[in-house]
Amino acid sequence: MSPKIILIHPPVAKCPEPPAGIARLSACLTENQIAHDVIDANLESILFLLRDEAGKHAGADRWTTRARKNMDSNLAAIRDISTYQNQSRYQKAVMDIHRLLNAAGKSLNIELSLADYQDKNLSPVKSVDLLSAAEKPQSNPFYPYFQNRLARALEDHPAFIGFSINYLSQALCAFAMIGFIKRMNPSQKIILGGSLITSWMKLGVRRNTFGGLADEIVEGAGEKRLLELCGVENSPARPSTAYDNFPMDQYLSPGRVLPFSASRGCYWRQCAFCPEKAEGNAYRPLEVSQVTGELQKLTARMNPALIHLLDSSISPSLLDALAHKPPGAPWYGFVRVTHHLADEDFCLTLKQSGCVMLKLGLESGDQNVLDRLHKGIDLEIASTVLKNLKKAGIATYCYFLFGTPPENAESAHKTMDFVVRHRDQIDFLNLAIFNLPARSVEARTLATRDFYHGDLSLYRNFEHPLGWHRPAVRSFLEKTFKKHPAIAHIVKRTPDFFTSNHAPFFVLMNRGGRESLTVES
Repeated sequence: MSPKIILIHPPVAKCPEPPAGIARLSACLTENQIAHDVIDANLESILFLLRDEAGKHAGADRWTTRARKNMDSNLAAIRDISTYQNQSRYQKAVMDIHRLLNAAGKSLNIELSLADYQDKNLSPVKSVDLLSAAEKPQSNPFYPYFQNRLARALEDHPAFIGFSINYLSQALCAFAMIGFIKRMNPSQKIILGGSLITSWMKLGVRRNTFGGLADEIVEGAGEKRLLELCGVENSPARPSTAYDNFPMDQYLSPGRVLPFSASRGCYWRQCAFCPEKAEGNAYRPLEVSQVTGELQKLTARMNPALIHLLDSSISPSLLDALAHKPPGAPWYGFVRVTHHLADEDFCLTLKQSGCVMLKLGLESGDQNVLDRLHKGIDLEIASTVLKNLKKAGIATYCYFLFGTPPENAESAHKTMDFVVRHRDQIDFLNLAIFNLPARSVEARTLATRDFYHGDLSLYRNFEHPLGWHRPAVRSFLEKTFKKHPAIAHIVKRTPDFFTSNHAPFFVLMNRGGRESLTVES
């Protein structure tokens, strides 16, 4: 049966796991007996380009030549759990693959990696540049893939082709694909959705922003609108997730990873400058019993190596449910620092449920900064949480944000001191410089200017009220923070490109291997 809808995940994003948003859309269409196809063009195009690049032999430096020769073995290494016992072997494989992708983009003035796509001539936050990408798809390094894969997909004459665009790094490639499709079939109907499209719609973007390329743009969850376009009204379909249409064994991870979203939005929604709050996104959780039940069913059917909970922050009630009704496989996700985790016995129970790593948005080591950001974090409790998780054997991936309006140089040094004091309890680090959401209420209190020049920019630059401007913040991070001996070691072991997606595998292997992890059912 020819698909009525084709759902596409465009390049370029990290590819250790399938896209959860499309997996949920696919489940909804299946439940309503609507024929459809799924194309993970992100994974497929990267593998296609790597094989194409590996076939070249002339005019390359020694590193690129080596990377071409070892391409297959490097891909195999990333998919082999034993590699994660050896940081240097892992890093070599990842950097060699990055080298090939980078080489493929150079002639077109494109910085291409396993996690990003930057065109030196076109900006993803300018609608005019997106239209230019559509007009000249042959200028995209993935064009040979388009010719092969999209041409075959169009032979099935789908009623709709939907693009799920979640990251700025996907935008230019998505529009190049749309341009190619419209060149092949000008009447082909195109649907745009995904979190980036939703954010743009909050800015006032509408269908005509993209000329005649988009026939429909969807804000927020797309299940209801997709069903309506297929003639299904008032569907009682329960939200679910299905990975049957994805090439689960081809992703760049050592085993199947199941991403799963138990909620949309954030249950806290009090943080100053929060993009979720700025855009007015409501918190929509699934029933806790539904989440635990579905995770157990997915685990039984898919036999995953790892479950990735995608929630902006896993709610305390869901944490408690997971602790007592484990999914049956190792799992990790993002949590707030709560009194739950200050309970040593609860952390031990989480470990027994299969929790291998928790991501913690600590943001600052200065209590005054945290209070002014309305983070709801007490640093003394945070210290207890880090110690409890360490004792339980749960790794921590800690996020710190520098250059926020209430921070100054002294505050940043307090954050450094906090990390140094807890160097034995922090396994991985994410260090970021603050970007001001354009629609945040707090932005109105600051003197702002363009951050990126473009009508689709979601962020604004600003005059820091304490003089702690981005160049000074960047210099502090690179020359002081990361150079501290206690911190440099943590930074070094944080995986390149794949970051938190691959960190749990290092934990599993370096703490005795997957077999040592006790998962109670």
